[in-house]
Amino acid sequence: MTQQPILITGGTGKVGTRIVSRLRRGNVAVRVGSRSGAPRFDWTDQDTWMPALHGSRTVFIVPHDGELLTRPFVQQARDLGVERIVLLSGRGVDVPGYAGDDNVAGKTHVDGEDAVRSCGLAWTILRPGWFAQNFSEGFFRDAVLAGEVRLPAGDGAVSFVDAEDIAAVAVAALTEDGHEGQTYELSGPRALTIAEALELISEATGRMVRYVPLTVEEFVTHLEEEGWPKIDAVAYADAFAPIRHGMDEHLSDGVQRALGRPPRDFARFVKDAAAAGAWHG
Repeated sequence: MTQQPILITGGTGKVGTRIVSRLRRGNVAVRVGSRSGAPRFDWTDQDTWMPALHGSRTVFIVPHDGELLTRPFVQQARDLGVERIVLLSGRGVDVPGYAGDDNVAGKTHVDGEDAVRSCGLAWTILRPGWFAQNFSEGFFRDAVLAGEVRLPAGDGAVSFVDAEDIAAVAVAALTEDGHEGQTYELSGPRALTIAEALELISEATGRMVRYVPLTVEEFVTHLEEEGWPKIDAVAYADAFAPIRHGMDEHLSDGVQRALGRPPRDFARFVKDAAAAGAWHG
């Protein structure tokens, strides 16, 4: 096992856990950056940054949305001897109109990408679109289990990317040469509407799940009735604007360029997730 651990911030998240698992299977030393890690890592507590970074030469960064913390973190990493950074960014960072002017995640990604590119270290940037795993582990799972997914996404299509592919690209960039200075746009091999995605899930599980398109106003009201603050409800509704406007249906070649193979299809994700019991409940 290598002596200098690779630090994976967000090491307990959808992508981070998969990266950690892949690295450990490859007998690579890993340090899981999380509040429960040892040493502990917390984006909002800068006193935890140095212990987490100490001794690492390679770092995977999952930025903290809503605050511009990537830049000072990268500066500290450089000062402590880090040599390679892989940043998880997001689709649409450089696309006018993709995210609203007040989108906090967008601001975090724009500033973070600039910080990484200008830091003087070897860097790679990953820009995934919507995760396929949002249906099995994230935002939409409870609605899938309830049989009805109500979103303000219109009839727009999405080229959902499998988190397994994001992790595979990240591991390649963290451990192999040839990825320095690359920005990998990551998507699946085809675009599906929310209704089409749910149809595949229904077929695989025998659980009927339907899509109910809502207006932005209906969606915000629904979330407020569930106890969401209006500002958060509006921000979540805004996240679906690119889908409604047809800005998430295009396909990207990052998986092919990084790994030399096509990305995993959404149907493959559904089959594997169903077999693993993702929608048992």
